[in-house]
Amino acid sequence: MSAVPTNLKRTILFDAHHLAGAKLVDFGGWEMPVNYGSQIEEHIATRTNCGVFDVSHMAAVDVIGKDAKAFLERVVANNVNKLKNNGQALYGCLLNDEAGVIDDLIVYRLDPNYRLVINAATAHTDLEWLNKQASQFEDVKLIPRRADLVGNQNPQGMIAVQGPKALELIKKAIPSLATAASDLKNFHASCEQTPFGEIMIARTGYTGEDGAELLVPLNHTVAIWDLLVAQGAQPAGLGARDTLRLEAGMHLYGQDMNDQTNPLDVGLSWTIDRSTERDFIGKSALEKKPQKFVFLGLILQDKGVLRAHQIVRSNKGEGEITSGTFSPSLQKSIALAKLPLATEIGETVKVVIRDKELNAVVVKAPFVRHGKALV
Repeated sequence: MSAVPTNLKRTILFDAHHLAGAKLVDFGGWEMPVNYGSQIEEHIATRTNCGVFDVSHMAAVDVIGKDAKAFLERVVANNVNKLKNNGQALYGCLLNDEAGVIDDLIVYRLDPNYRLVINAATAHTDLEWLNKQASQFEDVKLIPRRADLVGNQNPQGMIAVQGPKALELIKKAIPSLATAASDLKNFHASCEQTPFGEIMIARTGYTGEDGAELLVPLNHTVAIWDLLVAQGAQPAGLGARDTLRLEAGMHLYGQDMNDQTNPLDVGLSWTIDRSTERDFIGKSALEKKPQKFVFLGLILQDKGVLRAHQIVRSNKGEGEITSGTFSPSLQKSIALAKLPLATEIGETVKVVIRDKELNAVVVKAPFVRHGKALV
């Protein structure tokens, strides 16, 4: 066990992590497991079988009222009108007035309401900002489902079950979710009545593997975690979560983007609705901001490890790595990077590591999905 400050928040699963011998670290003000012994083993277990992650530090927020949709049309840069069916999910960003990224999130349509899942470290500031915007609407209310947030109701825990065997394992551990686990399409969710109360099962995740995220009543979170582990799910920490998401080419808020970042510079243009007249927050500022970078992957050709903030040089200009790590699946160092606009896939660039320029090849992310190398 690591010595960490005692003022950190803890999820309902803290004791389970402690008993499992987790190494605990400060993650955005939360005392969270970085691994349970071997980050590599946890990564490989998720790619080949099933990993289970405590993501209860993230925050679900229900959006209710007759103006809920109009409110989301205003605050989410992606178009919530794409949510045609109950249970459908949408990835998008909240932008500030200058078009910087306040947060990235998932919006679920859960008729007659909506549910947002926002990042752990930004939950308090997101909620403050969202409530400020909501005050401009006649009938919209935000109800947080995380126990430490002001105004929370029916708090929930959140568990991510990821890997090629994840859905089968969920069916065995929680039979009342079996039908939903079989029938759900990717990026869809369903709220199911179970012996543990209502559970939202969402076929989403942050690993590039199949699986689901479960939002469960807080007082049943430990029991459900134990059932999943008993069926063979490998507890996995933030270390494996980071290498898995980076292999899958997924963004990490605070690292790949922040409230100073132009979303067009970090490969998020596909999440920006520019096909309708809808006036979302940040739209006018974004229209005046030219794109300066392309967001692409790098694979290091020389010996070393790619890390965030390393400078990338080419004959087209300079760029910067936003996320970098050693890929357990590829056995190579990989990164996501903001690169000069003219950069092309397949070209070789130089990454400055400890005053040396090392060769890296430019690729299109993702690097790995569903257990297979794509680069």
